[in-house]
Amino acid sequence: MTRNADLFKIARGIIPGGVNSPARSFNAVGGAPKFIARAHGAHLWDEEGVKYVDYVGSWGPMLLGHCAPQVTEAISEQLRRGVSFGAPCEVELKVALVIRELMPSVELVRMVNSGTEACMSAIRVARAFTKRDKVIKFEGCYHGHADFFLSKAGSGLATLGEPSSAGVPAHVAATTLNARFNDVASVEKIFAGNAGEVAAVIVEPVVGNMGVVLPADDFLKRLQEICTANGALLIFDEVMTGFRVARGGAQERFDVKPDLTTLGKIVGGGLPVGAYGGRKDVMEMVAPLGPVYQAGTLSGNPLAMTAGFAQLEQIAMNYRQIFPQLERMGALLEDQVMQHARARSYPVTYARCGSMATLFFTKEVVKSWEEASRCDTRSFTKYFWSLMKDGIYMPPSQYEAFFMSTMHTEEIVMHTAEKMRRALDSVFSEGHFRNK
Repeated sequence: MTRNADLFKIARGIIPGGVNSPARSFNAVGGAPKFIARAHGAHLWDEEGVKYVDYVGSWGPMLLGHCAPQVTEAISEQLRRGVSFGAPCEVELKVALVIRELMPSVELVRMVNSGTEACMSAIRVARAFTKRDKVIKFEGCYHGHADFFLSKAGSGLATLGEPSSAGVPAHVAATTLNARFNDVASVEKIFAGNAGEVAAVIVEPVVGNMGVVLPADDFLKRLQEICTANGALLIFDEVMTGFRVARGGAQERFDVKPDLTTLGKIVGGGLPVGAYGGRKDVMEMVAPLGPVYQAGTLSGNPLAMTAGFAQLEQIAMNYRQIFPQLERMGALLEDQVMQHARARSYPVTYARCGSMATLFFTKEVVKSWEEASRCDTRSFTKYFWSLMKDGIYMPPSQYEAFFMSTMHTEEIVMHTAEKMRRALDSVFSEGHFRNK
């Protein structure tokens, strides 16, 4: 039997930090990451044969669980036809059409290979369309690792405590202006100080990269109004939320229509994929139709498109069953955990939007990065390892969302809730925080 620690030792000698994405490292919680051998339904098995209930879900795309029959069968059939052509294929059109059906704001869509590519490309289009350079993002939000996004970003940067990244030129970072999530006044102030210079506002409509942070009741609508009034575009980064928090993503759930949308995760059915799209007049800026160049040898890759279409087709056909079920299971886990926490006055809060959630180790309701940054990460570490020992696989960071799938049954959720209550008890001695 191969040990995770042995594999990690080998990995550190040939891969920076031993991982191919910082979010997979266990830097925030210590120890060696688990090397996963296989997955099925709601479960993972590591190389040591240990079984876990999975709440990472490949960081979001596994809405139907691992090895969903419709997706794996479609992939298997496409394997026999070819995995890459570097030419158009019909399944690209099927994916584009179902995206437009589920998300009507996306009138034209371009496929790419990652969420980073999608967000980077959407910003380029917005700058070309408006003939402006500056972009507003929000502290703690993460839109991929393009240079101009790595300023007060979330996800791995939040976990590692890094405000930005080395290697980003100062003049590039200067084009990104950071506002405070859920703070309309901070956005208005930036627009006032940069009149006629802001090309776009990009936002995670439900933040997932500093943990789950929900928008205030009127926040997204006010962003739309402010952008319209100032001639800027509103970009929703729905890489996480797209087709997860509702059939048509966060824009359907909160009834706000952005100018551009970026997608990923679920669109690829677990394979590498991204997409960006939106208003026809804006997207007509993209080459070969317009002057904005963006290309990719594997964009619209038939294998990824086939997997994505199989999953999106299930969503389109069965959304009346899928999303109520995910909502029920998400609410059940939240209620089971928070009843226990409130009864014992544990200093935690729970943020959830449908099937994505975060348990924050703070008494404060987290409305922005300011509150999230005050979480007790030491307590989170104890909680995380207690869950791991009990076979519950959660993201190894306080600043990440966890995800549920349609394969998380009531039995699995109740089992998870028991282990989460036990983990909280192991972190906090009974009554220690009462009335404080």
